[in-house]
Amino acid sequence: MDLGQGEPLVHVQDFQMSFGSTKVIENLSFDVYQGETFGFLGSNGSGKTTTIRSLLGIYQATSGTLHIGGAPFSPDRNINLGYLPEERGLYKKEVTLDVMVYFGRLKGLSKVNAVNWSMNFLERVGIASRAKVRLDKLSSGEQQKVQLGITIMNDPLLLILDEPTKGFDPVNRRLLMEIIDEQRIAGTTVLMVTHQMEEVERLCDRVLLLKDGKARAYGTVSQVQDEFGSTSIDIELLGEIPLSDSYRVLRSNPDITQIVASVGNTPESILKELVLLGVQVKSFAEKKTSLDEIFIHIYGDEPIKEMT
Repeated sequence: MDLGQGEPLVHVQDFQMSFGSTKVIENLSFDVYQGETFGFLGSNGSGKTTTIRSLLGIYQATSGTLHIGGAPFSPDRNINLGYLPEERGLYKKEVTLDVMVYFGRLKGLSKVNAVNWSMNFLERVGIASRAKVRLDKLSSGEQQKVQLGITIMNDPLLLILDEPTKGFDPVNRRLLMEIIDEQRIAGTTVLMVTHQMEEVERLCDRVLLLKDGKARAYGTVSQVQDEFGSTSIDIELLGEIPLSDSYRVLRSNPDITQIVASVGNTPESILKELVLLGVQVKSFAEKKTSLDEIFIHIYGDEPIKEMT
């Protein structure tokens, strides 16, 4: 996939949003291209959900352009879209399978196909035994699985997920991320709002970090890491690392010594220097600042701490 090539599937330009005298979004611009997974990140109250709702026409933007497929979104447009909102919406007094089949029929599936798809999905997420149980008898995590199934059952071209793993334990979070990953591999464009930085690093091609209604970082994961972080080097060696002006030691223990290059030096030049000094290097690996550390830096107004 060549990111940035062709027309974007999602296009937001100079978007501004105010509620009364309160400005929530200010001059926000970004694009999401077909086939990519895009991470839309921010602390609570940063404007993420407001942006998604404005993109889908739930809110009327104060100004700016918000397009899906080259035009403002409208329910009567023929766009195959799946949207999982942060606030879940299910008919909780109805039976689980009946609700899934109902939504499947709305999405154009035959009754037989809707039943088969729903049962296969419920089996996949481990709650097939709950198919004939009313939704209000399911746990919140089980309801969330049902909601995700309804969202993806029409193989959407664009999948918008607002905190899809919210409230999940690690096992179920991994399961849901596997399902989202399958959608991505199948060619679905994914716009994902999440606080799980490890998931973003694993799944997302590009990210936007929103703070107080403004974009504070935008680009590929590597670009954001390069802009806001630094690259350290983990070295496994025999003996102690010698002192040098070429690098600074962050931490050292019997297993791994972690260093950061001084200005004007590269990992390659440091490795060459160590070899020339006779250091027996067993492993040598670059390590970029994690998105989690960058998130804390941007949203906590704190400097990025040395990695330990």
